[in-house]
Amino acid sequence: MAVSVVSLIIMREHITRRRALKSLGVAGAAALAGCSDGDGTPTGGDGDDGGADTSADGGGDGTDGDAATDDSGMNGTATGTASSVSGEVTIGVLQPMSGNLSYYGQQGLWGFLSGLAYKAGADPAGTVGTGETTVTVGDVDYRLLVRDTEFAADPAQLAATSLVRDDGVDMLFGCSSSSAAERVIGQVVSQAQVPFVAGPAASAAITSSGDYCSDLVFRASENTAMDARSGGRYVANETDVSRVFLFGADYSFGRAVVNNYESVLQDNGVEIVGKRFVEQGYAEWDGLLDNAEEAGAEGIVGGFTVTTLPNLFSSFLSGDYSYRAFGGFATQITNQVVGNTMESVLGSPLTAEKIEDSQLGPFTTRYHWNQYDNEINDAFVDSYTNTYEVVPDLFTSGTFTAASAIHQAVQTSGSTEGADIAGAMKGMTVADTPKGADGYTFQEYNNQARSEMTVASPVPTSDEYADTWGASIMPGEPQARISGENATIPADSPDMNCSL
Repeated sequence: MAVSVVSLIIMREHITRRRALKSLGVAGAAALAGCSDGDGTPTGGDGDDGGADTSADGGGDGTDGDAATDDSGMNGTATGTASSVSGEVTIGVLQPMSGNLSYYGQQGLWGFLSGLAYKAGADPAGTVGTGETTVTVGDVDYRLLVRDTEFAADPAQLAATSLVRDDGVDMLFGCSSSSAAERVIGQVVSQAQVPFVAGPAASAAITSSGDYCSDLVFRASENTAMDARSGGRYVANETDVSRVFLFGADYSFGRAVVNNYESVLQDNGVEIVGKRFVEQGYAEWDGLLDNAEEAGAEGIVGGFTVTTLPNLFSSFLSGDYSYRAFGGFATQITNQVVGNTMESVLGSPLTAEKIEDSQLGPFTTRYHWNQYDNEINDAFVDSYTNTYEVVPDLFTSGTFTAASAIHQAVQTSGSTEGADIAGAMKGMTVADTPKGADGYTFQEYNNQARSEMTVASPVPTSDEYADTWGASIMPGEPQARISGENATIPADSPDMNCSL
């Protein structure tokens, strides 16, 4: 695995970090003065609440050594050489804590707090806003400095700059917006040489493009490529669909969904009978859906977020089409809107028969609370629901795993220094995750964690979750599982332009 070489390289970068901080204020201010990075809309797992996305990112099988006992309590185990570690790790947390998409930030932060709490054998901290929160795991204090990114690149860069320059954080974590994560990587991480664990920002480019991937950038959270590649594999291998029409939003998220679906479907013998990109919020769907019917489509895929999906689904459900609609389960926000749309068209209450006859799904999911049956997930769901009064959602497994990995890396490296933590995370198999023991592995060629994906059909929300899942539809029982290796962009793929 050549950990010693990687560690040496990162340690050397760490030596220059203090010098880099002195110039970061000037460089960061200059970058901010002339930057405009879009309108802050979701870019695919950034909060890609995008209901109809399904893809994947990575391969790789690096592991981190022999199992050892973690001294942090509650079922926690570390992979690698056990060591007695004490001290403090200061982590700058970047999430949208205000505005219409603050729920994305809450998910990201609550998952992260739950990961640390699990390692400590405790319940997660309650509602945490911007400011400082300390979580103790064993003899290590994790000092979290939470900052509001407002789901936009400019505030994220400004906050990251201040965290590194003024607060001297050991590492950064977060960003729900992919454009924000990419800006932080380009303007702060690369200059200050501070480790960054991205999430839940889901643009595949963060860990597949040479413009952003580096030895300092990690992501445990799933991405748009994992959505699409797992969904495409399911459609090709588990259904009778042989002809597909692809729709997507005309920006990075929608194009990533469509491009990854196209690649996987064609590789598995499915014909693409058409592609169409439309602006966000597009409403004139009758004609486009008719085009798919005329092209002989047996299935359609829509790479859209909550701004477009209700219009698409309303037209689809109101029409008489012979094909099915595939995609990805999104967060509670989108499921609320889609469920309301289905009730308005199909009638209330929704029934399993109505949903089945609608030809919507099955859909892939990165994670939902009811898709994994193991002791770690059981404990996670119980503690998360008791603390936050809602079940864990789409983004929470990835950010739980990010926190779990950071503590595991502290134990493995025997250090609380950011550079040492990053070195230990290289190729790590994360012991404690909601997808089960050893459920995520950071691929050595791009530092993206690969993990299993599931496929499920929408069903009416059961009485058991009526008070903790604020939508009328939810994922049903898992119908298929796609391994992490098959869900990720392989190292030798033309779509993988990262080689660490």
